[in-house]
Amino acid sequence: MNAVMDTKGSDARTAPTIRHLEDGDEARWDAYVMACPEATFFHRGGWRRVLREAFGHPAHFLYAEQDGRIRGILPLGHVKTLLFGNALVSMPFCVYGGVAADDEATAQALIDAARDLAEALRVDYLELRHLRRHCPQWPCKDDLYVTFRKPIEPEEEANLLAIPRKQRAMVRKGIKHGLASRFEDEVATFFGIYADSVRRLGTPVFSRRYFQCLLDTFGQDARILTVTHRDQPVSSVLSFCFRDEVLPYYGGGMPTARELAGFDFLYWEVMRHACAAGYRCFDYGRSKRGTGSFSFKKNWGFQPQPLYYEYHLVKADAIPEINPLNPKYRLFIEAWKRLPTPVANLIGPRLSRGLG
Repeated sequence: MNAVMDTKGSDARTAPTIRHLEDGDEARWDAYVMACPEATFFHRGGWRRVLREAFGHPAHFLYAEQDGRIRGILPLGHVKTLLFGNALVSMPFCVYGGVAADDEATAQALIDAARDLAEALRVDYLELRHLRRHCPQWPCKDDLYVTFRKPIEPEEEANLLAIPRKQRAMVRKGIKHGLASRFEDEVATFFGIYADSVRRLGTPVFSRRYFQCLLDTFGQDARILTVTHRDQPVSSVLSFCFRDEVLPYYGGGMPTARELAGFDFLYWEVMRHACAAGYRCFDYGRSKRGTGSFSFKKNWGFQPQPLYYEYHLVKADAIPEINPLNPKYRLFIEAWKRLPTPVANLIGPRLSRGLG
C-alpha cells in the first residue's frame, strides 16, 4: 500500500493526494517523467535504486495523484553523514531535480509535502535543485552553479563549424594526433581514468560500484565513450541519454590528455555520435563559476544558464557551502592531491557518499 501524505491547507475535494513511490510502481513514474516537459533524466525512478544500492541513502520519491493519474513528482534523497551533515535533497549527485508537475498548484502541494517531511526527519535543510525559481521566499543559491545547454545541428559538419575557431582547432588537433573513440560496456577503463583524474583535482572519488549501478540501472541510456591514442586510453566519459538530449556527465583524462587534445576530441566525439543517433540537445552539465570547467565549456560557444538551488532551513541557520571553492576545504584538497591513487580509491568512496 502506498503511503499517503496529507496536503495541508488545501481543499480535499480538489487537491491531489501525495504518495510515496514503492517497488513495482516505477513504470507509472517513468511514464510521467518521459511526458512531463519539466522532468529531466535526474527525475527517473531508477535513481531511487542508485541512492539505496550505491550509497545506502534512503529515498523518498513523492508523487501527486489525482483522478487515478500522476500529476507531478518530487524525488528526494536523504543524505546523512558525520562530515557533511544531514540533508534532504532533490536530487543528490544530480545537476537538476526538484519538482516537476502539471501546474503550479500541484507543484506547491509537493513542495509543501517535502517541507513537512524535512521537518519530520529533523534534517539540517531541504534543498531543491531547479532550473527556475519555484520558491521565491526561500533562501536561494543562484550565483555558484550554472548549466550549459545547446542545440545539436542535424549535420555533423554544421556542429563542427558551430564550435568557435580556437576550440575547433583543438578538436582538429586531436584528429591529427590520430585519436579514436570507442563505446564500452564495462566500467574498468573509465573508472581507472576517472579515479586518477579526480584525485589530481583534489576530489574524493565515487565508488566503482556507483558507476556499475548506473550502467545496470539505466542500460543503454548510460553510455561510456573512451578515447584512445595508439590503443592506449587517453580520456573517457559516462554520458546519460534522455529523450532527445545527451548529457556527458562524469569524465576524466590521463596526464597525456592535454597535450593530445584528448578532452576536446572526447566531447566532440560525444556530440558527433549524438548527432548521428538523432539527438538534438547537448547538455554540458553543471559547472561552478570561476573554474576551469566553466571556461572550457564557454570556449565551446555555450552560454551559461543559472541554476537555482532553493533551501528550506530546518536545523541549519544558513545555506550550506559544501563545495571546493569554500576556503575551509582548500587544505584538504591540496592534501588529497598528494595521496597515492590506491589510497584515494580506498578512502574516497566513504567520503564522497556525503557529497551529494
